[in-house]
Amino acid sequence: MTSAPADDDERRLVAAAVRGDRDAYGALLARHLPVAFRVACLVAGSAADAEEAVQEASIKAWLALARFRQGAPFRPWLVQIAINEARNRRRSSGRRAGLALRVAAGEARAATAPSAEEVTVGAQERRRLAAAVEALGEADQLVIAARSFLGLSEAETASALGIRRGTVKSRLSRALERLRTQLGEEGV
Repeated sequence: MTSAPADDDERRLVAAAVRGDRDAYGALLARHLPVAFRVACLVAGSAADAEEAVQEASIKAWLALARFRQGAPFRPWLVQIAINEARNRRRSSGRRAGLALRVAAGEARAATAPSAEEVTVGAQERRRLAAAVEALGEADQLVIAARSFLGLSEAETASALGIRRGTVKSRLSRALERLRTQLGEEGV
C-alpha cells in the first residue's frame, strides 16, 4: 500500500516530534486532528465518543512515533489510529455506529441568502442522504466518508482504512451503487 509522500514541512515536524518536540507534535495535530475527529464521529456515532477516541488516538500516536515510517504522510496514519479507537469505543459500548453527515462548514455559499423553502428542502435532502448512508455497512460508510465527505485522496483513504488503492476504487464504486439503490435514484 503506497501513499503520497509527506511534504518537507511535515517531514520536518515529524522528525522533530520523534525527537520529543511537543510543539512540533502539536503543529501536526493542529493540521490533521479535525479530519481525524470527523472520521471518528462517523465511526463512533457521537461527538462525545469521537472526542474521546481522538484524544486517545493522539496519545497513542505520540507514543508510537518511533515506529512511524519516515517520509510517509502523517494524516492517514493518525486517521487510521482514530478509526481504530472509535471502533473500539463503539464496540465496547455495544452500540451500532450511526452516521452523522454535516455539510462542510467551508462550502462556498451563494451570493444571495437562500429562501426558507430552499433551506428546508436542503435539510430534508441531507437527512435523506444521511439515513441512506447510515443504512449501508460500515465498510461502505467509511469509504464514502473518506473520499466524498472528508476529501481524503485515494492514497490517504487506502492508508487510513488499511486497504489497497485499487480496493478503494472498487469499494467506493460498489458503495455508491448501493447508495444509489438505497436512494432509489439513477445518479447520486
